[in-house]
Amino acid sequence: MAGSVAHTLVLTDIASGWTECVALAVREGSLVVDGVDRLYDAMPFPLLGIDTDNGGEFINEAMVEFCAKRGIEFTRSRPYRKNDQAWVEQKNGSVVRRLVGYGRLEGIAGAAALARLYSASRPFVNFFQPSFKLLDKRRVGSRISKRYRTPETPCSRLLSSDSIEEATKQRLRAVLLTLDPLRLLDEIRTVQKHLAGLADEQMSYALPHRDADLDRFLRSLATAWEEGEVRPTHRTEPKPKRYWRTHKDSFEAVWPQVLLWLESEPDRTAKELFERLQAEHPGEFQDGQLRTLQRRVKVWRRAAAQRLVFGDHGGEVFHA
Repeated sequence: MAGSVAHTLVLTDIASGWTECVALAVREGSLVVDGVDRLYDAMPFPLLGIDTDNGGEFINEAMVEFCAKRGIEFTRSRPYRKNDQAWVEQKNGSVVRRLVGYGRLEGIAGAAALARLYSASRPFVNFFQPSFKLLDKRRVGSRISKRYRTPETPCSRLLSSDSIEEATKQRLRAVLLTLDPLRLLDEIRTVQKHLAGLADEQMSYALPHRDADLDRFLRSLATAWEEGEVRPTHRTEPKPKRYWRTHKDSFEAVWPQVLLWLESEPDRTAKELFERLQAEHPGEFQDGQLRTLQRRVKVWRRAAAQRLVFGDHGGEVFHA
């Protein structure tokens, strides 16, 4: 399970990496059973077993009865052993959290938006997003060497598997021919923008209309690399401004002397001042400290320019 108020039920096949997601308005046992039933029908191969964590939404009579009726082996992980669910936890990060973000989504509105997001992300992840699979792992002394298979999409792994029936492979190929990855990605970005607005309480509950025209989205791809992270649900926490020093100030003792040089000869460059310091204080300053002096001189020049334009209210000249 993932999410805050609106939740996500994730079902992952270990062998192929095929992942199905369904949105839940609340985390309740009967709704979880209905979600698993829906995922059961969506999987392209028979579901033989389910392994869950120890939450009460899974460990209940309704789930046991459902699995018995469908002939599904039902097992659970060990208590307080989260690594027993490493595969689905991995998908919670790469599929759910990466797409949805960490914002709080409320009830029915959040679940409706998640459902629309998963209707587009599910085929995109399963048919067009390659992933690595571990081939082998060896320990040599204290080092661990890992080798991985060639990246493949979950669909490609199913098509190359001998245990999948030919009729199932034909259905997968037919579905693949109907999908457009650019249209799916455009839909994902549109719903992500809506989710970001819901999490910040800056958007109405009405879902955005589907845009049949891809020209706008295709034009944005040409400059997406310049904008860095383009997911609307991506939010970086601002770093607090630091006011303290982490290293001893190497120029503290000589800075009054440097200020005199700057005031008498303001056009001197920081490099010229640094070479003068090295000449008057041999062995005290290394070449790698030039950048530190350049930053301090830059601050002094900016403060001096502000004082010249705005007077005494423009800022004080930097002192050590």
